[in-house]
Amino acid sequence: MNQTFVEKILAKNAGLSSVTPGQIIEATPDVALSHDNSAAIAKIFHSLGLERVKYPERLAIALDHAAPAPTTQHAQNHAEIRQFVAQQHISHFYDVGRGVCHQVLCEEKLIYPGIVLLGADSHSTHYGALGAFGAGIGRSEMAAIWATGQLWLRIPESIKITLHGTLPAWVTSKDVALVIIGQLGADGGLYASIEFHGEALATMSMESRFVFPNMMAEMGAKNAWVAQDEITFAWLNGLKGQESGHMEKWAAASRALQPDEEANYLAKYSFDVSKIEPQVACPHTVDNVKPLSEVVGIKIDQAFLGTCTNGRLEDIAIAAKIVAGKRVATNCRFIIIPDSSRIYLEAVKAGYVETLLEAGAMFESPGCGPCMGNHLGIPAPGEVTISTANRNFKGRMGTREAEVYLASPAVVAASAIAGKIIHPKELGIRN
Repeated sequence: MNQTFVEKILAKNAGLSSVTPGQIIEATPDVALSHDNSAAIAKIFHSLGLERVKYPERLAIALDHAAPAPTTQHAQNHAEIRQFVAQQHISHFYDVGRGVCHQVLCEEKLIYPGIVLLGADSHSTHYGALGAFGAGIGRSEMAAIWATGQLWLRIPESIKITLHGTLPAWVTSKDVALVIIGQLGADGGLYASIEFHGEALATMSMESRFVFPNMMAEMGAKNAWVAQDEITFAWLNGLKGQESGHMEKWAAASRALQPDEEANYLAKYSFDVSKIEPQVACPHTVDNVKPLSEVVGIKIDQAFLGTCTNGRLEDIAIAAKIVAGKRVATNCRFIIIPDSSRIYLEAVKAGYVETLLEAGAMFESPGCGPCMGNHLGIPAPGEVTISTANRNFKGRMGTREAEVYLASPAVVAASAIAGKIIHPKELGIRN
């Protein structure tokens, strides 16, 4: 029976020979992720009359959404989570400063081909870049996993997206993702498994590939998957502390889950990335996407580089290249938040942090920052922010009367220097 990725991985997880879209299975996640919402989940868990989680070794908790705590209430929330972690003997706990949960779990070697992760965060689709099944669930569902170790899941339909061509200068995977969402709509992948195929992927770094499954949450996807190759396995093998000799194991697991050529899809789409120019998602919806050429010149008050979508070393490096020898525009703020402490340290060692600080940018502690509208860069009413984040609806960054534009790290950095939305090439820099 020809099957898609999601059908293969969930059938394997459920101990079944095959599954079909719409079928309900009893899934047993290898990793159950939560973050600052863990205190609220714990209250639900205890309200069931339970005291001990079933599989503490499968739980992963990261404090990242309001880290470091901006208010007494957030600090109390963190204190309750630390107490719960100690009581339950949860070893996969990442405290304030370690970074954004999705980046951290990948760095901590918890994610690799074949893993099933359910997370109390909508961007848990992120893990498909490493050949895993990642899906977001609610707090009550997570409490149920803490209690039983399992959860019912409906097998999603699959959508196949094939990327052809080679990225032009200054065009990134973020631009491609925005084109896809702009054309298919914010509900274009509702409860679907989105698969990414095509030769264009082979030219992209692992850091770039993470953008695709992450952004598919903005199209309503249940999960997303990116075809793996030697670049995937080399990235995994390069993780600090990783044992050698895993390449063959990961490759075998990946091959076993590769979608069949004749698998059935709800829809198939092809995109020629060589014809794409930099893109911008305009207020106040992520699918309100326009070519950069149509929005150049819009004045900005703030530029933000970070979030689980685009806060990796590659993103900070291109920003440093763009701002080198220049200064952030007067009356404009440029905030940078690395995805993790490891990325932050690597950026320091590479000299990127010094270059960006000399240009007038500012760095904040690894975490989600203003993406959730909690702290570290909330705009004032009437202000305009250009961001590398994944959402721009009203109030997303904490202020309903502010506007948020979404773009690639290169466009965000260039706009910070100009004080308005511009193409990086306008600064005379070659990509």
